[in-house]
Amino acid sequence: MERLTIVMFPWLAHGHISPYLELAKRLSLRNFSVHLCSTAANLRSVEGSLGAASSSLRLVPLRLPETHLAAGLHTTNGLPPDLMPLLKRTLDLAAPELRRVLGQLRPDLLVYDFLQPWAPLVAKELGIPAVEFITSSATMMAYLFHFFSLPEAEAAEFPFPEIHYRDYELPHRESLLAADEKVRSDAFDGVSRSNGVVLIKGFREIESKYSAYLEKLLRKKIVAVGALVQEAVPIDHELIKWLDNKEKSSTIFVSFGSEYFLTREDMMELAHGLELSMLNFIWVVRFPKREDGNKIVLEDSLPLGFLERVEGRGLVVEGWAPQAQILGHESVGGFVSHCGISSMMESMKFGVPIIAMPMHLDQPLNARLVGLIGVGVEVVRDARGRLERGAVARVVRGAVADEGLRRSSGSMSEVIRLKGDEEIDEVVEAFLELCNNNNDNDNHLQSNGYH
Repeated sequence: MERLTIVMFPWLAHGHISPYLELAKRLSLRNFSVHLCSTAANLRSVEGSLGAASSSLRLVPLRLPETHLAAGLHTTNGLPPDLMPLLKRTLDLAAPELRRVLGQLRPDLLVYDFLQPWAPLVAKELGIPAVEFITSSATMMAYLFHFFSLPEAEAAEFPFPEIHYRDYELPHRESLLAADEKVRSDAFDGVSRSNGVVLIKGFREIESKYSAYLEKLLRKKIVAVGALVQEAVPIDHELIKWLDNKEKSSTIFVSFGSEYFLTREDMMELAHGLELSMLNFIWVVRFPKREDGNKIVLEDSLPLGFLERVEGRGLVVEGWAPQAQILGHESVGGFVSHCGISSMMESMKFGVPIIAMPMHLDQPLNARLVGLIGVGVEVVRDARGRLERGAVARVVRGAVADEGLRRSSGSMSEVIRLKGDEEIDEVVEAFLELCNNNNDNDNHLQSNGYH
């Protein structure tokens, strides 16, 4: 097979870049040359994790237009939430830069994110087919398109899991239709411009019902790409050494991703809940970057004396921790997570029960999904939509002690292990068909005098 070239263009969030990178690695080992295109602020965070794919996977910097957003903030990692719309608008001005990149590389295919619906139009100008890769769950996307695209009478027939939320409840039709028009049009345009195939993170064993429903709604072939979780390569790290001294399944790992931040009230309640649980824990805390350059002081965001009271059984780490290696450690018996799709898949791969504390977007549905398939439990918020320390302690202790939950999580891990990368074969077939069809069309045009 002739070696084909792909440009991958994810949204500027680590939760999007990570699955794009993992897909790129797998494709690079299957006779594809892959270029991952993003801003320098994002590429710096992944350049050391290419591994065996480094010879056929290239990182390509994307230079965004000058706006009021500094280059160091051309990423959602640590970005203050109020600056997120500016980042989106800045990226939307980058069509000329993407045109330059595609014109220089002349790839056989562009793989793009649904938040960049203009990207396939740029590719089309250059005669390059484009495929959308959605990094949210099939359940969430089916939910959105169910309400966005169906007449009101049909949309009233709601085929999705019941969710437990009040303040964080997923919106119903009225509020969805009143949502930001730009975001809604981006979602539709992104999918409609994909060349017959839409990739989505996950695998049919856990979302077959909603994947099939999404395929029906979109009238496009849905190709699941698998869990796309990085391998837990052994490393020499102080957190791993700390875990080595803890008993099997005795420790909770707590992390909410790189772009979601607890309110001060929720952070306090979570701290009290972890303290009341009497379990070992590693808690990764992240704060949004401040435009004035000043840092938020960790101790000011925790209960007075908390760090001293949990010394020996609890660690609070600011910034980053080796998540895959921690989840793969036998001492870890539960993962307190916001239920972003990447963290959810990572926990499932390593067989660690999920203790779900979702915030927004696809997270509430993901939280409900892990409960339905038996690999997690949810901490239900109070009537005001806030965490409550007693509920945190109770659910965390219960999850660690629940042998059935642990067995179910272990069984799911075995399913993922046995599947390996079998979904990637279907992705390769879809890409080859698109590229061959595009080449046939080009040859037909050239033979009839078109250039």
